[in-house]
This record gives sequence, C-alpha cells and structure tokens, in this order.
Amino acid sequence: MTHRQVLEALSGLILGMFVSMLASTVVSTSLPVIIHDLDGDQAAFTWVITATLLTTAISTPIWGKLADLTNRKVLYQLSIVIFVLATAAAGFSQDPGMLIAFRAVQGIGAGGLAALSQVLMADIISPRERGRYMGLFGAVMALATVGGPLLGGLITDAWGWRWNFFVALPVAVAALIIVQKTLHISPIARRKVSIDYLGIVLLSIAAGLLLIWISLAGDSFEWWSTETILMVGGAIVATALFIIVELRSKEPLVPLSLFRNRTFTLSVIASIATGIAMFGASVFLSQYMQLARGASPTEAGLMTIPMIAGLLIASMGVGALITRYGHWKPYLIIGALSLIAGSYLLSTIHYDTNFVLVSVYMFLLGAGVGMTMQNLVLVVQNTAKPTEIGVASSGVAFFRSLGGTVGVSIMGAALASAVTGLFADRKDDVATAIMSLGDKAQHWMDVLQSGTLPRVSEMPEVLRIVVEDIYAQGIAQSFLIAVPFAVISLIAIVFLPNKPLTRMTTSQRLEAGEADLATVSVPQGMQTLVDTTDDDTGAAASATRSTKPEGESR
Repeated sequence: MTHRQVLEALSGLILGMFVSMLASTVVSTSLPVIIHDLDGDQAAFTWVITATLLTTAISTPIWGKLADLTNRKVLYQLSIVIFVLATAAAGFSQDPGMLIAFRAVQGIGAGGLAALSQVLMADIISPRERGRYMGLFGAVMALATVGGPLLGGLITDAWGWRWNFFVALPVAVAALIIVQKTLHISPIARRKVSIDYLGIVLLSIAAGLLLIWISLAGDSFEWWSTETILMVGGAIVATALFIIVELRSKEPLVPLSLFRNRTFTLSVIASIATGIAMFGASVFLSQYMQLARGASPTEAGLMTIPMIAGLLIASMGVGALITRYGHWKPYLIIGALSLIAGSYLLSTIHYDTNFVLVSVYMFLLGAGVGMTMQNLVLVVQNTAKPTEIGVASSGVAFFRSLGGTVGVSIMGAALASAVTGLFADRKDDVATAIMSLGDKAQHWMDVLQSGTLPRVSEMPEVLRIVVEDIYAQGIAQSFLIAVPFAVISLIAIVFLPNKPLTRMTTSQRLEAGEADLATVSVPQGMQTLVDTTDDDTGAAASATRSTKPEGESR
C-alpha cells in the first residue's frame, strides 16, 4: 500500500478510536457533578468507572479471538454501534445504578474498539513502519483527552451534564460511513468456527468476582469476612476451571501457548502497570482538581493538559525514532522510569502544592504512558504468529484493562477509606469551620453527612480549605499504590528480548506462510520438485563431464 492508501485506511480507524475516547473523556470532568446530582457516594463514583473497565477487560479477548475467526471490519463497526448506543442511553440515567448498568454495556463496545483497532492496524502497517503513523493516533488521543474534558466541562456548565452523553452520536455516524468506504482488508479464509462459550463465561466470572471484591471490601464488608472467602474462593475456582477449559478447547479464548512466548508474557506484566497509571490518573486527577483544588469541571479539564502533552509528545517522538532507527527497548525503559517517577511524585501532592510542580509530575506520568502503552502491543505483534495476532494483541489490551480496573478499584477503595479516616481525625476542625458559618451551618453539615460527593467549589472558604486538604491527602495516598506496580513493569521491560522489528504486515506474513505451506504440504508438488532437482543435478553432472578434458577424469 502507498502512503496515501494507508492514510485513507487509517482514517476510519482513527475516527472510531476518537469517538470512543471522546465519549469516555467528555464525562470525566463532569463525573463528580453527575454523581452528586444522582445522589451517589464515593463507592458509586468508583463503580461508574469500574463497570466500564470491567466489561472492557472481559470483552477485549473475546473480540480479539473473533477477529482471528471472522470479518474484522464488520466486528469493528459493530463495536462502534454498541459503544455509542450505550453511551447515549446513559444520558437518560435517573440513578447511579442505571448509569453503572449502561456504562457496563458501553465497556463491551470499548473492548472491541481497543482490540480491533490494533489488529486492523497490523493488517495494513508493518511493525517497523508503525512509528511514522503512531503520531496520528497520538494526536487523536491528545485531542480527545484534552478536548473531551474541556467540551464536557463547557456542556455541563452551559446545558447540563446529560448532553455529554449525546455529543458523540454524529461523530459515530461519520465513523461508520468512513470505515465502510476507506478500510479495505483481505478477507479471512472461510473455515468452520468454534466459539469457546464456556471459556467466556468462566473468564467473566473470575474477573467479575475479583473486581467486585476489591471494590466492596473494606466498605460494604470487612476484608477478612465470609464475603471475602466466597468471592476470592469463587474467583480462584473459576480461574482454575478456565485454564482447564482453555487447555482442552479446540479454539481457546486465550491460547495458553501464548505464555510460552517470553515477549508476550513480559509485555503482559508491564502492561498492567501502564493500565493502572493511565486509568488511575484520568480518574483521580480529575477528582484532585475538583475536590482538592476547588476547580470547576471546565477548569479541571484545562488543568490536566500537562499530562496529555507528555503523552502526545512522547508517543509521537518515540514512534518517529523507532521507525527511523529500529530500536525500541531503550524508549520502553525510559517510559517505565517516567511512570515510576510520575506516580511517586503525584503521591506527594497537597491541596496547595505549587501547580507548576503538579504539572511537571503529570507530564512525567503522561510521557511514561505514551512511551509504553502502544509500544508494548507493537513488540508483541512483532513476535506473535500471524494467525494469532488478534488474541495476542487483545491479550495485552486485556491485562492492561484488567490492571487498570483493579488499580482504579484499589485506589478508589483506598481513597474512600482514607477520606473517612481523615474526616474522623479532623472532626474538630470541620466542626469549627461549620459553626463559623452561622445560619448556613446546618445546610453544610447535612451536605457532609449525606455521604454524597460534595461540590467543593461552592463551599464557603473556611470549610473548603479543610475539605480540600482531606481529599488531597486521600488522593495522594491512592497514587502511592501505583508505584510498586510501575517498578515491576520496569523489571519486566528490562528482560524483554530485544528482537528487531519486521517490515512485513500481518497480511503479508499470512500470505508468505500460505505460500510456504502450499510448497511443503502437497505430496505431488514435492515429488515433482524432487524429480526436477534430480533431473537438473544429473543434467548438470553430464554437462560437467562432457566439458572436462579426458585427462581430468580423475
């Protein structure tokens, strides 16, 4: 394909990715307002995020497996439709439960977009050439990640938060049309397909029980309790059964043979930390800006620009360098170090920390995500079998989403626990601040006792300072959880095999493999090849003998 043809084919993928990111980011800054209006608490806030991440994580390997079996283009269009319809339905939510349910359906579509965009990109661009186009994806990610929260904040302040869920609809229609017209890929050879339904059910049970336990333990029940034994025990049993089923399945959902590939296994480990950093930062930095610095939704979107700038600059710059020189490992190591530094430094922030320092910390975290997220998928696709490119790509995305989901759940639980403890420790300061408010004291006492997330920007200054300090300390403690995972990611990246990137696309590798298979699998063809070789050898020997002088016959 020419450069122009690649760009035309990528336009549909890019727009599909943009619409999925826009639909997610446009509500990020307004989520504290949404939860407040729906009378939700910190647990509801965490579950609105976790529900999407949970279903995204579970559905990603399913979409990836289907991509190896059926029409990838149709699957991609289907995932756009599911995602956007669920997003629009979420705009009619009347309570946190309804919002969480539609966000869960939204995650199913998001899993398809996350898995299939990587698979389709591998169909048309080789790993070595991928870097020159990664800047486009980086730019789209930056536009959606920066523009989404800004647009969401403006819409929330002007027309109300419900319109945030409808803004992606026209973009989705455009994405479907452009994908249909511009994305042309070679059809997969038709064969009998066997779907691993039992594996899907067992994976959903195992991941679901684990994430529900992490989200509710310490709040709805004690960490060491009967509920913990049932949920953790159920997750372990479901995981064991899943492994047994995958070993015996004709078309396993996650082929366990993938883990024999050291590149795949280490990339999965490294992706977990990237997921925690990426999802955790997007969720809790927005809370930090609004609950610890008193920012409005629009201001919170603007204040997270340094992190997006780091992600954009790192992904575009590193992508160009990888394409030019072919080296990828040094950039992954630098990215892991940046993740460690950014996560640790964000764990030191307070409500009055100089915003220039906070911006530097966010930039480092964003740069770490930009250097590791896409490139871990790249190195896996470079070594995976072309017939398993779907499950290999989605496997990395699955564990990244799973890591992000577990990370957000743990960070959310830690934040809720820390805030509750800090309010108890500073009850005298809170009481003093409330008593100084005169006739408004009862109103603000009721607000804090209701359990819903407060709108800190509307609080009187004397009370706001205390509440901001409490939330800042709680959010800082949450970021500290990401540090050990980032260290593990660095160790995994250091031990990744430094294999050169191939210049062949997945389609070309499949065609080459089919040509080789045709050569060695047809008995008649092999016999003809042997006979021809023998004839050629005999003829060459006769010619050699006939041209030698008689005296050289020895």
